[in-house]
Amino acid sequence: MKIWIPSKNETLRTIAGRNDVSVEELLALNPDIAYPDAEIAGRAVYLPDGTGMAARSEASYAMTGGLPTCKVAPTKLLNHWIPLTPLERMAEQEYDVLIIGTGAGGGTVLWRLCQQWRRERKRIGIIERGDSVIPTHARNLSTMNQERLTAYFSYLSRPLPGSEPEYKGARRLFALGGRTLFWYTFSPRMHAWDLAKWPVSVQEMESYYGIAEEVMNVGRSFAEGASFTEILLERLWSRGYSRAAPAPIAADILPQSFGQIHSDVFASSISLLARALNQRPYDLAVNARALQILQENGRVTGVKVAAADKTEYILKAKTVVVCASTFETPRMLLYSGIQNRALGHYLTTHSFVQATGTISTLDFPVPWGPLNIMVPQTQERPYSVLLTGPEAFYWYPVTLERPISSETTVNFYGYGKMEPRYENRISLNYDKRDEYGVPELQVHFSLSDVDWSVVRRMADGVKRIAADAGIRLVSRNSQPPICLTPFGDLHHDSGTCRIGSDPASSAADPYGNIHGVRGLYAADNSVLPYIGAENVTLTTIAQAIRTADHIVRQHGAAVAAREANE
Repeated sequence: MKIWIPSKNETLRTIAGRNDVSVEELLALNPDIAYPDAEIAGRAVYLPDGTGMAARSEASYAMTGGLPTCKVAPTKLLNHWIPLTPLERMAEQEYDVLIIGTGAGGGTVLWRLCQQWRRERKRIGIIERGDSVIPTHARNLSTMNQERLTAYFSYLSRPLPGSEPEYKGARRLFALGGRTLFWYTFSPRMHAWDLAKWPVSVQEMESYYGIAEEVMNVGRSFAEGASFTEILLERLWSRGYSRAAPAPIAADILPQSFGQIHSDVFASSISLLARALNQRPYDLAVNARALQILQENGRVTGVKVAAADKTEYILKAKTVVVCASTFETPRMLLYSGIQNRALGHYLTTHSFVQATGTISTLDFPVPWGPLNIMVPQTQERPYSVLLTGPEAFYWYPVTLERPISSETTVNFYGYGKMEPRYENRISLNYDKRDEYGVPELQVHFSLSDVDWSVVRRMADGVKRIAADAGIRLVSRNSQPPICLTPFGDLHHDSGTCRIGSDPASSAADPYGNIHGVRGLYAADNSVLPYIGAENVTLTTIAQAIRTADHIVRQHGAAVAAREANE
């Protein structure tokens, strides 16, 4: 067996190329060298017997009938469906931007930075507390139907500690892609009268909505041509619901062409991670628990992170963007000693009413297709209502064989507007700590009299819509025909790091920069100061793109200032 002593800048991969052996063979002979691309100058490397011998080359030449043998290019190993970086390697770097969390906010910030900096030598890192469980939205898996999807989410998620008794429906999911792996992909914009309460102009938010809709493939054509949708729309329009329309869905339904595969029909943060990866490289670590934000002299310097085995690392960064969720983001900031009056307060969600009904299908042309209708809120009606069916939702697997019947199911989902109130908040419970020693949360939540009034009006509104559409509300699966969902179950939580210009009533400035700590941002649902009566994901993505653009400008201004001083 031969021994090779590497010189400066040599790696196991370069040695393999020079000696016409495979990287895998060298890794097997040198188990003490973990990575084929690590610099190993001065370390002894074992080579297989006969490496480089002339006789070997002559024998190989003869066996090919006189033709030279094609060299097989060294292959860089990929041990996962997305490139991962060990925390110990990330700890050796200083990142221009480090992102915590891979849900809607984190995936969006990553994509936008990679897009804007695709020609810049910036170092970008992103870490995820959970593991990778599925490589796409769950609805893109042919093994899933609505029942199995709900069961899988319940298996992967856990009840939110500290949510009892006031927010008992809340659950948390730690996984690559976060809750976007299971969201319903409804993607309406907030209305101008609600955006007017934001510290951002309506015109600016609308421009970012346009970018968000493009990157998430948002459109209203998912149920186009479905007789189920068309017949009920006509009934609602004739009864005065002039703004009823197909709900906008984040789904790529374009046909495949020019060899391009559209594998992510329903969009998730995995779609954004993929877009980012095809723009430029970045470092990603999973099973990486961010414990504390580090700062010095009022500026962020990095993050203390723990691996699954509890080994702790310091990841250095010039800018940190926290996208860990409405609950975990303020929890981390509070535990890091960051204090302002609004941090953790103004917890907001939607009141959520569900109803089920049946409708005669005798005059429905076959095939029915899915039902996908949204009756949006108005300034006089502070709630929106979705109508879906015939299965649990607007979507069903292609393998479903639906028998012809004389009636079918309609589902109603009502989303009521709530007042953001200081009293609704999360706090740290120092009497209960998790396995990393971080205090658990305690959720404090209640509805105001105005909120309860919206719930009652919404329930009456659902009953009227059902009657006007020819739908009879019925009990199903031991549920009453119409009911109020436990608070927290909807996963539209927001507001605990709300943006604003006044530190007395906001945790971050209008771009998401946490008050009092330069370079520290939040960019998930927690930053939304008002959420109207619509699904919040598109709004979170639009705001996260805006935050990323601001970070790019800030880094550019810093570079220009340094160059001017040189």
